[in-house]
Amino acid sequence: MKVKGFLSGMITLVLLGTILAACGNNSNNGGNAGNAASDPGTTTNTNANSPSDSSTGKKDLVMNYRADPPALDVSIAEAAATFTILGAISEGLYRLDKDMQPQPALAESMPEISADGLTYTIKLRSGLVWADGSPLTANDFVYSYRRTLDPNTKATYAFMLAWIKGGNDVLNSKTPEDIEANKQKLGVQAKDDTTLVITLDHPIPFFTAQLAFLNFYPQNEKFVEAQGDKSGADADKVLGAGPFKLTSWNHEQSLVLEKNDKYWDAANVKLDKVTLNIVKDTNTGLNLYETGETDYADVKGDQMKAYDGKPDLQMKKELVTGYLNFQQTKVPAFANLKVRQAFSMAVDLKGVTDLVLINGSVPATGFVPAGNQDGNGKEFRGVVGDTRDAFDAAKAKTLLQEGLAESGTTLPKLSIIGDDTETGKKLLEYIVQQWKTNLGVDVVAEPLPHANRLDRELSKNYTIVSTLWGADYNDPMTWLDMFLTGGSLNTQDWSNADYDKLIKDAQIQTDLAKRADEMVQAEKILMSEAAVMPLYFRSSPFVINPKLKDLILPPYGPDFELKWAHFEG
Repeated sequence: MKVKGFLSGMITLVLLGTILAACGNNSNNGGNAGNAASDPGTTTNTNANSPSDSSTGKKDLVMNYRADPPALDVSIAEAAATFTILGAISEGLYRLDKDMQPQPALAESMPEISADGLTYTIKLRSGLVWADGSPLTANDFVYSYRRTLDPNTKATYAFMLAWIKGGNDVLNSKTPEDIEANKQKLGVQAKDDTTLVITLDHPIPFFTAQLAFLNFYPQNEKFVEAQGDKSGADADKVLGAGPFKLTSWNHEQSLVLEKNDKYWDAANVKLDKVTLNIVKDTNTGLNLYETGETDYADVKGDQMKAYDGKPDLQMKKELVTGYLNFQQTKVPAFANLKVRQAFSMAVDLKGVTDLVLINGSVPATGFVPAGNQDGNGKEFRGVVGDTRDAFDAAKAKTLLQEGLAESGTTLPKLSIIGDDTETGKKLLEYIVQQWKTNLGVDVVAEPLPHANRLDRELSKNYTIVSTLWGADYNDPMTWLDMFLTGGSLNTQDWSNADYDKLIKDAQIQTDLAKRADEMVQAEKILMSEAAVMPLYFRSSPFVINPKLKDLILPPYGPDFELKWAHFEG
């Protein structure tokens, strides 16, 4: 990568402060970038020691998976399950390695960045093709970015593409004529079939790594347009250019991935087939593992004891927060601060982690989870401290009475929606019991299939929702910009002018210390306003076949990275 001018100092500081640096250990040049994508280095699976010849190992991997993904469509993707599958069957300009550093993928090298940090010139590998054999060119990125930003697409993650110059103009267009005109002005251009030029609205020091995120993947216009509103809905309505291709999708039961022999780096993909079975009950999943019917299963609580000291047990530390949202428009009482505080303070978080989850997760001390860097060389939670209200049942009951009196409202019939996994159901039951005991409030638990819960949440069709957010990059902004007034992920309809000002300034702030402080102040407002109710910072334990090597378990983004996975003989 070539970085010149005033921006180089800023990026150097960011390299020290976040693991999503643009080039990692090869920060000043392409180095071994041409073949870096074929070697993940040391995997986060601590069992991994790459064998001298992995060809003797079995070629079929079977995994338990918690959730059937929503539509596998690059533009409308919004769930970790979708990110995970799309990451296996498609690819971006860069792919993150085991250290979460971007390595050339569909791009042949690291980008050339202009002196002002705004323009990225990227060369694609020659001869790239989609899984169906059709050519993949720079125009496929242009189409993809324009489609995601088109307001008619209703893409939840469109705000990330709005970082591109002119992105907000497309996103805010009102008429078909304006949409098309603004698309043509968008700061993304295919100079030729293998040269892509992206111009940003403002410098983003971690943008190279962000190009590995799935919303920056290319899309095949002819294929996508032929699918219409069914794009990504079934195996025959998905087309990628990644290590694997989706050959079967039996909804709520299984997905089958097979090696894509047209992938540019197919020689380094060792697995021929990956079967993902949707298993929501951990006891069922563990039985499958112990009988040899799966190579990967989640476990919790007492289930882990049998594997203490064994190589099968792996603990994945994640940048994931479990939390609740209260819909303020649908339930006017939730627009009152004291009512929100009451519901938040009435739940004992130690019970959530120690009685319900039992998986190494810890009680949340704020919204941004432990382990997130602040972009200024420090760990965010270490700087901001504990910003969440402590459990206090007596105070919660008093606050509820005061809040309802102040607002002049009563609580309507309340329900809390969440995922219908074994743990998801138990979590809802625990929270409902806590509110009944500590507030005297009846709330109905409503577990739903993952896709249905997401749909209800994003359409604001809920009163209370139990949800999770995982980082898209290692910076507090991936957590805090969700709650800007009117934002697509601000499903609770909370609004605070001071918060908006801090976040919008931090988004373009080049002074890293000031930017970090603005995000600290923003989280303090978020928590003092009880805008969200953080429950826990998640860890996830798994049992994994000890012969399976180089399966990467990233702390954020996809649940796992399959490209380099293989079995020893």
